[in-house]
Amino acid sequence: MAFQLKSPSFREGDLIPKLHTCDGGDLSPALEWDGEPAGTQSFALIVDDPDAPAGVWNHWLLWDIPASVHTLAQGFKPGQTGVSGTNDFGRVGYGGPCPPRGHGPHRYFFRLYALNTPSLGLKAGARRRELDQALEGRILGVAQYMGRYERR
Repeated sequence: MAFQLKSPSFREGDLIPKLHTCDGGDLSPALEWDGEPAGTQSFALIVDDPDAPAGVWNHWLLWDIPASVHTLAQGFKPGQTGVSGTNDFGRVGYGGPCPPRGHGPHRYFFRLYALNTPSLGLKAGARRRELDQALEGRILGVAQYMGRYERR
C-alpha cells in the first residue's frame, strides 16, 4: 500500500470548509494516514500555501509525531502530540487558510513526512527553515493532500 494522507473534512483538491479557515473557527482539519514506509520512526507535518503573494506561507509545522500515531483530530492543539513549530502568522500550531480578499483561489498542501528518526531534536517554536534543515537525510517517504480556499 502506498503512503497516503487524507482528511474526512474535505476531499482531495476540493474547497477547505470555512470552519478550518480564518473566516470560520480556524480549527485544523482532521487528518488520517497509513501505508508509511518500513522503518518509519516518526512523522513530520508541513502545511503551506505556495500561492501567497509574498511567497510560500507556512500554516502548520509539527514534528516528532510518534510512529504509532496515524491520526490528528480536528482542532489539534500544540502539546497533544509531537512538537509544534511557529507558523508564518507568528503563532505556534495551526493557522488556517486566510488569503488576501480578491487574490483568487489558493492551494494548501498538507505534506506528511515519514522519518527514519524518532526525534528531529528541534525545540518547540522552531520555524520552517530550521525544520527543513532537520529533515535533510531523514525522509523515507512523503504523503500529500491538497485543498483550496478563496476569500472574496
